[in-house]
Amino acid sequence: MRRFGPAALLLFSGAAVLRITVFSDLYLRYVQAGLKVYLIASGVLLLALGALSAVHATRTPDDDERLDGDEEAADVDEEFDDEVDQDHGHDHHRTPRIAWLLAVPAAALLLFPPPALGSYSADREAEQRAAQGVGTFPALPSGDPVALTLGEYTSRAIYDSDRSLTGRTVRMTGFVTRGDDGTWYLARLLITCCAADASTYKIEIRGADAPANDTWVTVTGTWHPKGELGSDEAWPPVLDSKSVKKVTEPANPYERR
Repeated sequence: MRRFGPAALLLFSGAAVLRITVFSDLYLRYVQAGLKVYLIASGVLLLALGALSAVHATRTPDDDERLDGDEEAADVDEEFDDEVDQDHGHDHHRTPRIAWLLAVPAAALLLFPPPALGSYSADREAEQRAAQGVGTFPALPSGDPVALTLGEYTSRAIYDSDRSLTGRTVRMTGFVTRGDDGTWYLARLLITCCAADASTYKIEIRGADAPANDTWVTVTGTWHPKGELGSDEAWPPVLDSKSVKKVTEPANPYERR
């Protein structure tokens, strides 16, 4: 059965990729939505290669089946040489032991998909601000509360010279992350391509008790000015909350650049 190892790994990996793309939206935890078609193509290709590998393995006899009576009667030295030669040259179907490590991430995706990045990643993200400088922004839509992404709120709170957030009620959705001093933040991760390049938007929430870490909430409130525009002291921006409502994690937990 060792000769079916490569086929099993390919089929297992292909099934895992298709499980998170075709049969669910779990792929959005790891990559942008635009990459779905490439993931599906990769999954189909892996299944096809696995099927071809399995067919080839069924048509190719094991090395053990090639041994004849003369080889079985060989002396000890020759038998030892044959075994070494078989291990290093003739057994083309044996799967290297290290290759089976590929089954671990495949099994995780197939059976227990890892969650999206959360408070652990947000807390360890460097406090980086876009080098866009202070300037003006388009007018906010009329009516309150205004639904904003965390990125939109952060940009206006830190860089908007017209202070368009003044007097407006805003509504944002993200997950909870807490600081060691009791401060808590509404956070959302931003990805350009995949989870590996994630960066963080984080907004300090005041006026409400902190839910548990990684709880998804929708917060409604008003901008609390802090520090000089464009300065390090203005980051992270602050929101005086009016309400905090627990919500389910969205299908796509990330913001887009």
